[in-house]
Amino acid sequence: MAPIDRALNLRDGTVGAKPAPGGNRANLRDRIYTQIIDSIVQGAFPENGRLPTEIELGERFGASRPTVREALSRLRSDGIIASRRGSGSYVVRKPDAALLRLAPIESIADIQRCFTFREWVEAGAAGLAAEMRTRRDLDAIEAAYGNIEKVLEGDALGVEEDLGFHAAIATASHNRFFVSAIESIVEPIRQCMQLSRSLSLMKSRVRREKVQSEHRAILAAIESGSPEQASEAMRLHISNARKRMFDGT
Repeated sequence: MAPIDRALNLRDGTVGAKPAPGGNRANLRDRIYTQIIDSIVQGAFPENGRLPTEIELGERFGASRPTVREALSRLRSDGIIASRRGSGSYVVRKPDAALLRLAPIESIADIQRCFTFREWVEAGAAGLAAEMRTRRDLDAIEAAYGNIEKVLEGDALGVEEDLGFHAAIATASHNRFFVSAIESIVEPIRQCMQLSRSLSLMKSRVRREKVQSEHRAILAAIESGSPEQASEAMRLHISNARKRMFDGT
């Protein structure tokens, strides 16, 4: 049995198989989300093609319409599907098949949750850092940024350097709760970064430089002392990182 099939607990990898009974609504929503992603990658739901209706998907997965709707909402947030008024939902982006090779299919929903957590928490930390940072804090953030630059030149993953940049910003907030919140999930964040950067290495150098330009925008906003710009720059960076992870182009 292929790894994807084992993870989905399916015999033939088709989207028609229903999740095992007894799971709660969140588990069912996650299964629908990941099975639709797998189906798009495998070609069962082709790019630019129309997805089955919410009712049809509900029957296929043995789920209520609200649960299906939540799964579809996540797929829209990831830029994988889009709604067309009066016509339904369409596949607009085929996720990179490498995503399924590098990440166990059952973990993809948790990866999405990790990015959501980071958007909210790290955007707040960046905004506060812009307000509270000292010269010493700015030196630490700039040094962390420089470490990423060095890694970019050598085409290495640079996960620890990336973590160091985000950690320096949290520290600059001078609020131990932001620091503790990020430290509490540092391993999931590290795994997300490793997956994201592994996928980026398979792409062009331009894509990696785009990531660094987002880091530069965060640094500039914190240096300028603008909480609003710093929060938005961080939120945009993490949102883009999530979308890049599902980028099959």
